[in-house]
Order: sequence, then structure tokens, then C-alpha cells
Amino acid sequence: MKQTNELSVIHLQQIETPIGALVICASEKGICLVEFADIQDLEREYQRICKAKQARIVEGSSDLIEQLKGELDAYFKGELKAFTVPLDLIGTEFQQTVWQGLCAIPYGQTKSYKEQAEFLQLPKSIRAVANANGQNRIALVIPCHRIIGTDRSLTGYRGGIWRKKFLLELENKAYNKTEQLSLALE
Repeated sequence: MKQTNELSVIHLQQIETPIGALVICASEKGICLVEFADIQDLEREYQRICKAKQARIVEGSSDLIEQLKGELDAYFKGELKAFTVPLDLIGTEFQQTVWQGLCAIPYGQTKSYKEQAEFLQLPKSIRAVANANGQNRIALVIPCHRIIGTDRSLTGYRGGIWRKKFLLELENKAYNKTEQLSLALE
């Protein structure tokens, strides 16, 4: 039995991807952080996780991190359309609802902030939904990069617009390739 003053462990590993280094953190329950290593305030994110999970961060891998690494590899090859790694979300009930809505956006497709708010049946809460999107700290896996402006412009991505563009182009290319293949088989 764990003593009350004993902290649980969050494993942390940094990996290289085609869009730069990612930092991954995993608790015993699931992935709790996937963030770009070059963002500002990464140290604050570590502190937030430690506080929320009453844990300490230890560098090293875990089964969940290894699973995510394999899924990310397949994703960047255009072979993975949906992540299956368990998540351990840190956020309010509203934020988690918004993030689940992000996961419902199909691979290779986008929604505007307005469309996302309407999908969540919160049509008057566009700003609150957009704010919750911005609080997503599990990049790629929770696909906030699929949210675009009402005018179809690329807006608001913590990792940088260039990364958002790369991810959308990657998904669009793989999505269209799959569509072309299915049409050829008919």
C-alpha cells in the first residue's frame, strides 16, 4: 500500500519527429502530455502535471510511451488515422468535453471553431470552446490542429502555424490516397 506522502511517478521522454522534438509524459493511467519541446513555459507544464497528479517526473520510458512512439511513427508515415493509446487528461469537465469533441473530427478533415461549438451543442460558446482547445496539452493525439478559422484560414496553434500546416497536409495527402484507393477498388 502506498503511503500518503509517497508521490507517484510520471515518466517523461523526448522524441524526434518530422516536425521537431516532442516531449511525452505518461502516468500509470495514460499519456498526460504531448507537447513541442520548443514551446514557452514547458517547465510550467511539468509543474502543473506534478501538482494535478501528486507525482514527480522521472526521465525514462514506459509501456504507454513506447505505444505512443509506435503510433506516432505510423501517423507520420500516413498509416495511422486514430490513436489508441490511453490518455490521462488533466482539465475541467468542460475542457475534457471539448477535447473529446476534437477527437471526433475525422482524420483528414477540419472544422471551424464555430462548427466545433455547434457540434458540441454549445453554439453561443465559441470563445469558451476555442479557449479550451488552446488548453489542450496532448498535441497530435487530441487533434486541435484540425480546427481552423471560419474563413478556412490556419489560426491559433500552440506549436506554430507551420506545424499545423504540415499536419493538415500530411493528413489530407494520406486521406485522399485512401479515398483514391477505395474508388479504384469499386
